[in-house]
Amino acid sequence: MLLSSDFDIQFYLPAPAAVVALLHLHPSVEPLVRSGNELLVEHLGFASTYEGEQMRVPVPTTDYFDAFGNRCSRFIAPAGHLKVSGVSTIEIEGKPDTLYPDAKQAAIEDLPDDVLQFLLPSRYCEVDRFGGIANDLFGSIPAGWQRATAIRDWVHAKVTFNYNAARPTKTAMDVFTERVGVCRDFQHLAITLSRCQNIPARYVTGYIGDIRMPYSGPGDFSAWYQVWLDGQWIDLDARHNYPRLGRILMATGRDAADVAITTSFGAMNLTYFRVDSNEIDAEGTKAVLPTSAGAPVATNAAPQERNTPTQSNGSQTSPSQTQPATT
Repeated sequence: MLLSSDFDIQFYLPAPAAVVALLHLHPSVEPLVRSGNELLVEHLGFASTYEGEQMRVPVPTTDYFDAFGNRCSRFIAPAGHLKVSGVSTIEIEGKPDTLYPDAKQAAIEDLPDDVLQFLLPSRYCEVDRFGGIANDLFGSIPAGWQRATAIRDWVHAKVTFNYNAARPTKTAMDVFTERVGVCRDFQHLAITLSRCQNIPARYVTGYIGDIRMPYSGPGDFSAWYQVWLDGQWIDLDARHNYPRLGRILMATGRDAADVAITTSFGAMNLTYFRVDSNEIDAEGTKAVLPTSAGAPVATNAAPQERNTPTQSNGSQTSPSQTQPATT
C-alpha cells in the first residue's frame, strides 16, 4: 500500500524567533519512504518589482535527534509570514493494527533501562495521583494484554470527544474529572492509568488518514499511544479503539509536551493549517473512498483551516491531536 501525506502550516511572527519542529517521519519509518520526508521552511513576502507576486525565501534548518530518538529540525524564523510544509510517500503493508491477545506484561526488574522512564509521572500524566483509582478499576484484571486493553476501552467509553474542550494545560486528572477532551486527552488518561498498573506507556504522534474509510472531513495530525508488552511497543488508541489502516509514525515521548509539532521561543501565531494523508496508486492518484452506504466518494474536498495549537516559549500548548478520520 502506498500512502501520500502532506502538510502546509503557516504562522505570523511579530519578531524573529528560534523554532524547533518535529514534522519529519520517525527514523524507524525511513526505510519505508519512497519519496519526500523533507521539511521546507519559507519566509513569505511580496516582491517589490512584481506587484502582488508572493516571494518565498528558504529558511535554513539543521536537524538533530532528541532524547527519544525523534528527528527534529531547528531554525531561526524571521519576522513576518512563515510557511512550513512537507510531502512524503511511503509503502507499507495494507494491514490494520495487529492484535496481541497473548502479550505478557514484564516484571519491572526485567524492563530495559530506557523503558523505565515510561512508568513515571510526566507533564500531563500525573501517575502519582492515580494509584488508588487505577487499582480499583483494573487491579483485578489479568496483567498483560487483557489489562492494557481494558484501560483503553474504559477511557474510550468514559470520555467524550469535543474539539471545544481542548486546552493546553489539560492533564490526565482534568480529563478524568471532566470526561471530555480531544485525542491527546484520551491518550494522556490511558497512558497514566497504564503506568499506574506498571505497564510502560508512551505518547505517539503521526498521521491516520481516511484509508479505505468514508471521508470524515479536513485532516489533522493524530495522537495515539504505545504500551510495552512482550518486549515490544504495541499501538493502542483510546480515541479509536479498533484496528486502523495507515498509521504513520512521526514522534514518541512521555506525553504531548515532548512532541509538539513546533516549539517557538517567541510569539508565533498560527494563520493556516492543512494536513492530509491518502492511499495512492503507482501513478499518484488518490484512492476512491467508500461511503457509509457502500458507494464510492471522491476525496478531493477542499481542505479547511484548523486551529492547531503549538508550543511557545517553553509553555506547552502542544500539537493538535485529532485526525482526518475521527471527527
